[in-house]
Amino acid sequence: MLGRRGARIIDGEVFRRLVRARDFLTESYDAHVLLEDAARHAGMSPFHFLRSFSRTFGETPRAYVQRLRLERAMDRLARGASVTDVCFEVGYTSVGSFSALFARRLGRPPSVWQRTVRGQVVVPEAFARLFIPCCYLYGVGPHAADPS
Repeated sequence: MLGRRGARIIDGEVFRRLVRARDFLTESYDAHVLLEDAARHAGMSPFHFLRSFSRTFGETPRAYVQRLRLERAMDRLARGASVTDVCFEVGYTSVGSFSALFARRLGRPPSVWQRTVRGQVVVPEAFARLFIPCCYLYGVGPHAADPS
């Protein structure tokens, strides 16, 4: 059964051009890219590119870039970066706009999300030792006997 938009089968050459444009959007996710620039990378008119991209990948180029930015922001926030730094690193120019979009998409502001995730990621030392090679723990590591 075909969906609301019909079949998503697309010509091979058109698909390659769309992937090239998607790769361009991925590489420049943190910059302000116009639809015309992405369409130029695909060798299409902006309107045809928008329709083809949406039909092929299931989201508009703008939604794709927003999703990429939020995924990268989540990664940086989980690693402990500040909300302000993350906002500007992923390409937003306003902390308020970034926080509002983040909250709308993920259900909580970035600072609250960060505290929640950082609280869940703590690894107990005993568990961490399971992944440290025994040669390090018993012969080379900080608890090894001092030969002098």
